Amino acid sequence: MKPTLFLLAAGMGSRYGGLKQLDGLGPNGETIMDYSIFDAIRAGFGKIVWVIRKDFEEQFRTQILSKYEGKIPCELCFQGLDALPEGFKCPEGRIKPWGTNHAVLMGKDVIKEPFCVINCDDFYGRDAFAQIGRFLSESKEGEKGKYAMVGFRVCNTLSENGVVSRGVCESNEKKHLTDVVERTDIKRLDDGRICYKEGDNWVEVNENAPVSMNMWGFTPDYFQYSEEYFKEFLSDPKNMENLKSEFFIPLMVNKLIKEGTATVEVLDTTSKWFGVTYAADRPDTVARIKALIDTGEYPNKLF
Repeated sequence: MKPTLFLLAAGMGSRYGGLKQLDGLGPNGETIMDYSIFDAIRAGFGKIVWVIRKDFEEQFRTQILSKYEGKIPCELCFQGLDALPEGFKCPEGRIKPWGTNHAVLMGKDVIKEPFCVINCDDFYGRDAFAQIGRFLSESKEGEKGKYAMVGFRVCNTLSENGVVSRGVCESNEKKHLTDVVERTDIKRLDDGRICYKEGDNWVEVNENAPVSMNMWGFTPDYFQYSEEYFKEFLSDPKNMENLKSEFFIPLMVNKLIKEGTATVEVLDTTSKWFGVTYAADRPDTVARIKALIDTGEYPNKLF
């Protein structure tokens, strides 16, 4: 049973200044997600699904989907503010999407096999896909509550342009996730240590401490748990009154872990992450992709 790659591509790109999902960064106009899909195919994935916004469907089909015709099965699903369970209505004045786990829920009718969720604008690397692809391929049919997350070594996720925020993962002796603690202002200090800011102090983090970069592996039962919890989320008045409240993947995962419904294995990877959060990140990303092509990691033309 080949797993599916599920790309979250409905983001608004407000900080980037445009649709970064569609920005050509490779030598032939390849987007970051083209490299993710290339890595996923060689890791044994059998289908690609995107969740996007309806308003750029035509551009997405022309620019992205057309290049995969005849290469791998592809499907689209759509995230909209009004895509809510029966009995719930989008609050007046809300313009912000409902969050990453709401986006994941949009795939429930087209994904019936183990699947990997990623951000479309993060470069995860070949080894990361090999690790999650192997885990999902070993899932037994009908298996429930046995999930995974790729834990990137924090030293491979830093920025040369300043501090970053990362979800530092804690796990038990079975390498099962027990908690994700969001740490802000992480950077490598002049003395070589990687630290995060806590008050006025810098607290050291191990070079190889695993951090979450939103690369998750689930089986289809995850959709049912998410539907049930999303109703609880929407039933909380503060989440409806706050027009920026979001239903995030870590929120859902943390609930399942704490109540013992699921385990999440933390998979180690040697891949080096990079991405384009801001427009200023673009030149460095283009250069890093070129360097990977020059070393033979990727062909000059992917598809």
